[in-house]
Amino acid sequence: MSTAFVDASTLTDRYQTTIPARVREALGLRKRDTIAYEIQGDGSVVLRRGSTGDADPALDAFLAFLEHDIAARPQGVQPLDGALMRRIDALVEGEDLDLDAPLDPEDD
Repeated sequence: MSTAFVDASTLTDRYQTTIPARVREALGLRKRDTIAYEIQGDGSVVLRRGSTGDADPALDAFLAFLEHDIAARPQGVQPLDGALMRRIDALVEGEDLDLDAPLDPEDD
């Protein structure tokens, strides 16, 4: 007989939540993975790891292109040099960038 655990998380104002660590571990989830929700006839919901069919086809094609290009031309992979980093810094100067922040509701 298996042991059941109950974990809970809270929805934010934007209906977002954090998947509890035990659930992430049980499903083998990592950042940017897809989650599938299967609604049962009795109203319960089964949460499972999404299949590759749930992925973004444009992103998958782009990543496959990068993988192929890097494998075919590894000499083309170079570290960022100081000049490029200074150019990037100049382009975003004065901008408050938090790449981990949730999107604005207007961006959804």
